[in-house]
Amino acid sequence: MSAPRHFLQFKDLSGDELDYLFERARIVKARFKSYLRHWPLQDRTLVMIFEKASTRTRLSFEAGMQQLGGSAIYLNTRDSQLGRGEPVEDAAQVISRMSDIVMIRTFEQGIIERFARHSRVPVINGLTNEYHPCQILADIFTFIEHRGPIRGKTVAWIGDSNNVCNTWLQAAEVLDFNVHVSTPPGYEVEGERAGLYGTDHFEQFADPMDAARGADLVTTDVWTSMGFEAENEERLRDFADWQVDAEMMRAAKTDAVFMHCLPAHRGEEVTADVIDGPQSVVWDEAENRLHTQKALMEFLLLGRVND
Repeated sequence: MSAPRHFLQFKDLSGDELDYLFERARIVKARFKSYLRHWPLQDRTLVMIFEKASTRTRLSFEAGMQQLGGSAIYLNTRDSQLGRGEPVEDAAQVISRMSDIVMIRTFEQGIIERFARHSRVPVINGLTNEYHPCQILADIFTFIEHRGPIRGKTVAWIGDSNNVCNTWLQAAEVLDFNVHVSTPPGYEVEGERAGLYGTDHFEQFADPMDAARGADLVTTDVWTSMGFEAENEERLRDFADWQVDAEMMRAAKTDAVFMHCLPAHRGEEVTADVIDGPQSVVWDEAENRLHTQKALMEFLLLGRVND
C-alpha cells in the first residue's frame, strides 16, 4: 500500500499541485452552483476530529464530503477515548482503518504530525496553533476569483503573527508572492515556528500603514486567538493601533480587497465600514472553504482527475 498524501502545512503541496487545486475548485464550485451532482467520493468516509471548537471548519468539511457523495463523522475529543488519554498513535491506527480520510482541528502541530505518521489514509490539518492551511487555500482561491493570479502580488497582514499569518508566509514562498507583516512589539513573526527558511517573500514593518501601502490584499484576524483568552485585556491595549480601517485601506491599492478568516470583532481588529464595505470579500472567502476543501479531499484520495 502506497503512503498516503497529507496536507499538514501549506508547503506540503507544490506550486503546480496548488495551481491544479485552484482550477479544480473552480470546476467543483461551478458544478455546485449549477446543481449538478458530483459524487467522486461515493461510499467514502471522512472522520473529523475536533479538539478546538469550530463553525466554518465543521460545516465546510461535513457539507463538502456529503456533496462529494460521501459521509462525514464528527468526533470531539471530549467524547472519545482520545480525551481519556488514548495515545494519538493508537487512535490513528484504528480510525484510519475505519475511514478513508481524516481531518483534525487541534492544538499543537506535533499532535497532527504524530497522527499522520501512523495513519493509513490522508490527514488534513483543519487548524493547529501553528498553521491553518485550509484557510489560506480558500483565501488565495478567493483572490484569484476576484483579481486573477496571486504571483508577484503583495499581501498585507496586520495584527498577530498567528497560525493564519504563518501560513500566508509559507504560501508566499510556494506561490511566489510577497507578504508585508506588521505586528505590535513582542508579537513578531518567529521564522522557525512559521516554517520559513528564507525571507525573499516576507518583510516586517513597525508601522501598519507602511505594511498596507501598495498592497493588493489586506487581511487580519482577531487579536486574541483561541487559547490566549487570558491575555485578552493586554492584547486589546497592545493591538489598539493595528486596526484595519478606511484610512489603512486607502493606503493599499485602489482595487485592493479585504479578507478576514472570521469570526470578526468589529471595532477591534477591523472597522465595520471595512468588513462590510465594497472592498471586503469575506463572505466569498468563507464560502470558498467549502469548494477548495472539496477539491483537496478529491485530490488526496483520487489524485488528479479530468472530468
